[in-house]
Amino acid sequence: MTARMVNRMDTEQIDPQDALCSAPAEPDMPSDLQGLEGPEADDELAKLAKAIGHPARVRILRMLSQKEARVCSQIVGELPLAQSTVSEHLRILKDAGLVRSNQDGPRVGYCINYNALRKLKALVAII
Repeated sequence: MTARMVNRMDTEQIDPQDALCSAPAEPDMPSDLQGLEGPEADDELAKLAKAIGHPARVRILRMLSQKEARVCSQIVGELPLAQSTVSEHLRILKDAGLVRSNQDGPRVGYCINYNALRKLKALVAII
């Protein structure tokens, strides 16, 4: 994770007017470390780590951190990957909760779920 991503994770607010990205699916994470240890936390960390375990998915997260939301075609245009491959990577990131999406007609907008990235950061920090 870059310093830019970490800084944006701590301060970024989702613009409710952004038609390409849905509203946060979960409330802000509590600031204490409660629930960040134990078998469930280990499972959560493993799920999130697996989701970022491919360089293309890390690159997608970096791209999304530089712009509030992007449609799939914009992401495909910046990566040397087929559209179907990018869609699969986005699906994996979304299933892990790291990325949110919203369909706006034929377009699907994707953006980072900063709450999930904060949780990943906290889970890694207590190892």
